[in-house]
Amino acid sequence: MGSLPSDCFEHGKFLFVIVFIVVTLNCLTTKANLCRNNSVAAPRIPAYDILSSLQTLALDGYFSLEDNGHAAKDFGNIYHCPPLAILHPKTVSDISRTIKHIFEMDSASQLKVAARGRGHSLQGQAQAYQGLVVNMESLKGSEMVVHGGEFPYVDVSASELWIVILHETLKHGLAPKSWTDYLHLTVGGTLSNAGISGQAFKHGPQIDNIFQLEVITGKGEVLTCSENQNADLFYGVLGGLGQFGIITRARIYLEPAPIKVKWIRVLYSEFSVFTRDQEYLISLENTFDYIEGFVITNRTGILNNWRSSFNPEDPIQSSQFNSDGRTFYCLEVAKYFNPGETEAMNQEVDQLLSELSYIPSTLFLSEVPYVDFLDRVHVSEMKLRAKGLWEVPHPWLNLLIPRSKIHEFAHEVFEKILSDTSNGPILIYPVNQSRWNNRTFLVTPEEDVFYLVAFLPSAVPFSTGKDSLDYILSQNERIIEFCKRAQLGAKQYLAHYNTREEWEGHFGTIWELMRRRKSEYDPLAILAPGHRIFQNSKADTNLLLAM
Repeated sequence: MGSLPSDCFEHGKFLFVIVFIVVTLNCLTTKANLCRNNSVAAPRIPAYDILSSLQTLALDGYFSLEDNGHAAKDFGNIYHCPPLAILHPKTVSDISRTIKHIFEMDSASQLKVAARGRGHSLQGQAQAYQGLVVNMESLKGSEMVVHGGEFPYVDVSASELWIVILHETLKHGLAPKSWTDYLHLTVGGTLSNAGISGQAFKHGPQIDNIFQLEVITGKGEVLTCSENQNADLFYGVLGGLGQFGIITRARIYLEPAPIKVKWIRVLYSEFSVFTRDQEYLISLENTFDYIEGFVITNRTGILNNWRSSFNPEDPIQSSQFNSDGRTFYCLEVAKYFNPGETEAMNQEVDQLLSELSYIPSTLFLSEVPYVDFLDRVHVSEMKLRAKGLWEVPHPWLNLLIPRSKIHEFAHEVFEKILSDTSNGPILIYPVNQSRWNNRTFLVTPEEDVFYLVAFLPSAVPFSTGKDSLDYILSQNERIIEFCKRAQLGAKQYLAHYNTREEWEGHFGTIWELMRRRKSEYDPLAILAPGHRIFQNSKADTNLLLAM
């Protein structure tokens, strides 16, 4: 990942604070116009009157009107859209009463509401310019309850972190089936998007492993929904980008949890061989429990980081391995097991590896506790925080590429667009969509197998070079434009667009369904304004109300 110049560390935290302030001000200058609603608006109630009206509500929580700058930034650190106020709810009814009050004010207020968890959005999706941000972290629902039996599940508040759920369910010998690579995210946040990681080829994303939700609609209604109850809302909010309601509770499927993990990485020099092996592994019934991969664009001739914390199968050959400045592809897999199963597990792993065509001298293996494997990214976060490198801009780009187009994509992007730059990790791995639930609102390519390709750069403050924010954003645009020009059928994950036309193109055949459900559950387009799907203009509102 990108880094600050070395002299920044000699001056300690004070200089980093200055760097961060300058970067923030720069982003405010360059991106603030996209925070505003530029559509033709209905007559508005003055902001002061709106806030005064809200403060008359009898709530257990409270509104904060000052010192709300933290709600105008997120992990992406690119968009900064200050709200009028923040609601700090103590109960679900605090949120419900507030939204219902805004809804009953009708379109004259045009006040927008964004639910915010830990602020890990990338493009201002959880921000609300001159609106109201709901601080979901302050929500105090009933405590987490783990249910055993034939179909075990955990009932949790949507404000809970996945890492907390992991530790609590492990006390019962259970754990969720599907994860994200980073666990310090809220349940509501990931379920509003999808939650995709290396287990998704087998279990689907996190949204496929939920059987009941509690949701507050854009009318302020509190509804329980599932496959058999309010099913339209249930499948609408799963992957629905917060457009139909705010998730406040969830029941998540569990399975028996393993204790240990065999964690393996190997390298490939040929992309076609790399993808062939990945696709072969996800097609098997008896395969690894986790399958991912990443691209190593190394211009110095020396491989770093990808093998840290791993022991090579052949230390002598590995020490002599040199990349010669080439691009390599790393397959990362894991097999779960319990004490007493080590011998059988190793035999299964050896059999699977024997069918692959990786570079033999690059086989690296490690055995780690299950918790350490799932929480592996947090270790990197702590190191970056210690160096003051966490709160920098993260212009990430996540794409879903059809299997039939992945080689064309790789040739253009890895060999041309990214030929002389490397600002952060690039994940790439296939998933088997035939095992996923197609009723949710997650938009994917129209092929059974597609690849998630995630570009995860960090921009260097003050830089004007190839590691600068502007350069990386420009590079992202080149990748997106290529996908359009080549008609790859790619879709953005954690999607970000600025116009209605782009969103219509993203949703494609389900756009009309999107509008119908919006008109039913959030007719005034109050919720999740940061996505800029429905701009809450007078024309938008009238159209939704008329449906």
